[in-house]
Amino acid sequence: MAPRRRRSSVSPPLPAFGRQLRRYREEAGLTQESLGRRANNGRGVTGQYVGQVESGRTRCSREFAETMDRELKAGGRLLELWDDLVLDSAFPIWFDWPSIEAEAVMIQPHQPLPVHGLLQTPDYAAALLKDNREAVEARLHRQRILTGSEPPPPVFSLPLDEVALYHETGSPAITKERLEHLLALEELPNITIQVVPSRGEHPGNSGAFNLATPEDRSEVVYADSAIRGLTINDPDDLATITTTLIAVRSLALPSAQSREMIRRAVEERWSQ
Repeated sequence: MAPRRRRSSVSPPLPAFGRQLRRYREEAGLTQESLGRRANNGRGVTGQYVGQVESGRTRCSREFAETMDRELKAGGRLLELWDDLVLDSAFPIWFDWPSIEAEAVMIQPHQPLPVHGLLQTPDYAAALLKDNREAVEARLHRQRILTGSEPPPPVFSLPLDEVALYHETGSPAITKERLEHLLALEELPNITIQVVPSRGEHPGNSGAFNLATPEDRSEVVYADSAIRGLTINDPDDLATITTTLIAVRSLALPSAQSREMIRRAVEERWSQ
């Protein structure tokens, strides 16, 4: 029996960032140890850590990149590379959804709880992600696709389960801010949020998913689970997802009623 092939544990963009860091270090005539002593605003790291970053085996923080950029006189280039190559590598290497999401012209998710990642406030994301700063930054970075101008933002249409309006996460203040944020986002022309009244036979209770439509009008689904997510483009699976989404939408309130329900939850439940 052939040995099982092990997946790489290195996120592909990390070695690219590491190579550039090594190039700047060597041009400055510094060893890994001497550069490490200057890292993190003088607090320092080991030369071994610098080596791990240069080889792509470790993901460095933006603070580390900022100090390295200054010490190596890179003129902001290392920070740009960190934003382009390292930020999104906070996602597991199997999580290819952000690249699909970023290229979509339409995103149709169904996610009863929690509120969809593209619509989360920083404090709400921090509460869900246990204050993992890198994961929070990566999630917030994904949200830029909804408000950018180039490329044009996708149409984003979310059926939001009513239970999300009354589910406390973090604190009442964080929950209130989250709902107010939804109301503000719903004012954008590309975003629609419709509340789905909770019911036991809810057809979407089988699980959360995101249906993305790229520019070529093909369709891709990202289905969530407790272990990991799965990116799907099988026609039969897509048909099942589409049928489920249609059934969920048939239960959703019109936009105006949905906004009123969210406002009422803010005033009656979370403004006490």
